[in-house]
Amino acid sequence: MKRHLPLFVLACCTLSINAIGEERQLTSNTSLSGDFIQGGMLVGQTRSASLVKLNDVPVKVADNGVFVIGFGRDAALNNTLSIDFKGANKTVDFTLGKRNYRESRVTGISKKITHPNPKNVARAQKDAKEVRAARAKWSTAQNFKQSFIWPAPGRISGVYGSVRFYNGKMGRPHYGVDMASPIGTKVVAPADGIVRLYVPDMFYSGGTLIIDHGMGVSSTFLHLSKGHVKPGDIVKQGDLIAEIGNTGRSTGPHLDWRMNWMNQRIDPQLLVPKR
Repeated sequence: MKRHLPLFVLACCTLSINAIGEERQLTSNTSLSGDFIQGGMLVGQTRSASLVKLNDVPVKVADNGVFVIGFGRDAALNNTLSIDFKGANKTVDFTLGKRNYRESRVTGISKKITHPNPKNVARAQKDAKEVRAARAKWSTAQNFKQSFIWPAPGRISGVYGSVRFYNGKMGRPHYGVDMASPIGTKVVAPADGIVRLYVPDMFYSGGTLIIDHGMGVSSTFLHLSKGHVKPGDIVKQGDLIAEIGNTGRSTGPHLDWRMNWMNQRIDPQLLVPKR
């Protein structure tokens, strides 16, 4: 989750993001709209009372036939959607676009940073468990259908999918988009939702806040200096929720905004206007 580290050289380019979403009519009664690409989120519409599966895994369908699916950084390109309506089953295959991601190399990083002590590792594992529990709570709301807005101003200093090599060793990919701004810069809700978590001092992510947008779609905000909401609060798009900070394992003031569909880490930058 560290950003703004010195002495790095970028290699490779990301596939152009903010691609215009498209709508595909899969069957006479089922459509998908969004970005058919790794890291993308797709909103589906089918008949109510339909049973939907993505690659044989059941997908929640709302009473009005709406469903949502998301794809991680390295999601398989070939996918199958199965729609069962009162015993009549239709299966449709579709393909995602493949992305290339930025790579950077950082040297001179101390072992204290690359190899945290066991006490800090245990703390980080506890934090991760708390985050997973918060993401497991989700409503049947359909706020993910809104046009998302940027949660904060600032220079984009980190992008989804990028990976760094620390002293020659590959680190974990970055799963969010970073906005570099001064400490105290306002952070607003990118879409309506329910606050599921606010913890001011997680080991890696510092001040951490999670908003549930419905049906497994959630936003997570990291490295915050201050929170203005608490778990259970209902927020509207544009509401003040927090302030940018430099907490946790961060080397400069910024907001790290991440999004999930269930356990799939999707790219927030695909859902907002291009900067």
